[in-house]
Amino acid sequence: MRWDEIDKQTCSVARALSVVGERWTMLIIRDAFLGTRRFDQFQGNLGITRHRLSERLGKLVDAGVLVKVPYSDRPLRHEYRLTRKGLGLYPVLLTLARWGDEWMDGGEGAPLEYVHRTCGHKTHAVLTCSECNEPLRPEEVTPQLGPALLPLAEALRRDGESIDEIPPLLKRSV
Repeated sequence: MRWDEIDKQTCSVARALSVVGERWTMLIIRDAFLGTRRFDQFQGNLGITRHRLSERLGKLVDAGVLVKVPYSDRPLRHEYRLTRKGLGLYPVLLTLARWGDEWMDGGEGAPLEYVHRTCGHKTHAVLTCSECNEPLRPEEVTPQLGPALLPLAEALRRDGESIDEIPPLLKRSV
């Protein structure tokens, strides 16, 4: 499978990566959460080429993660703002930052700390169960087929094929 076809997989991770999986994209989104809105600000902060930045911003606009809003008529200039879909990436960004703080800090500590304004305390991302609020650990979570893959699983069963592992099933869904 080619990278530009990754969004065709019946896999939530693959579909998400089709939007945010390019290496500059999460940095653009990080800067948007930190208040960057204008092209030249993104370019200056990231050091990315203008061509690549234009391409990535366009893709994020097309995907509905950012929206272009005019801020000047003469000349016409736009700024980029996070949409609701873009704001939905905040937990991903905080979780990725926490992973970087834990595993990639080089012993120097976190470059940014996050303060919850409501209570005034420093905070970090914690993944918990939506039902019981217990922390989620990989060894305590079992994936099972969801509604998007059930028809394929049923068709394979009718054809007498075995469905022992989920990853091959995801690959077949393309």
